[in-house]
Amino acid sequence: MLILKNAIFTVLVPGSVVLWLPWWILSLDPTHLSRQLPGGWHLLGPLLIVVGLAIYIACVSDFMTIGGGTPAPIDPPRRLLMLGLYRFVRNPMYVGVGTVLAGEVVFTTAPLLASYTALVWLIWHLFVLFYEEPKLEQLFGDEYRAYRARVPRWVPRLTPG
Repeated sequence: MLILKNAIFTVLVPGSVVLWLPWWILSLDPTHLSRQLPGGWHLLGPLLIVVGLAIYIACVSDFMTIGGGTPAPIDPPRRLLMLGLYRFVRNPMYVGVGTVLAGEVVFTTAPLLASYTALVWLIWHLFVLFYEEPKLEQLFGDEYRAYRARVPRWVPRLTPG
């Protein structure tokens, strides 16, 4: 059942962010198909997409196996996740999905998609600041405060925290 819940969440939420909405945005500007970064740099896009997907899949796996929940706010993990990629950055799932979006921007060179990506990051940042972090502090107290003090929010550490 937990696998099904995570699959549904993935299709609806990150799927909308990285597939459905970008597809619609790209349909508004078909000229992106004629633009490419010089020197083949646009080929970095698919690599970023694969890396972002791998990060997301690792995070969902940790949500299920370690946390016993889903990324959905209505069915959060039962335990504070501080293992796996969460040792390097507090929000690796957002980083993974954001990396997919960055890959799409690099590959398509669509300015409208770049603007959308910047807006998505701003919305995520505000959601994390004003909802997720206060909620995690309420649920996990001192354990979360100590974790927050040693692991950065967005930019991954090079060593585990």
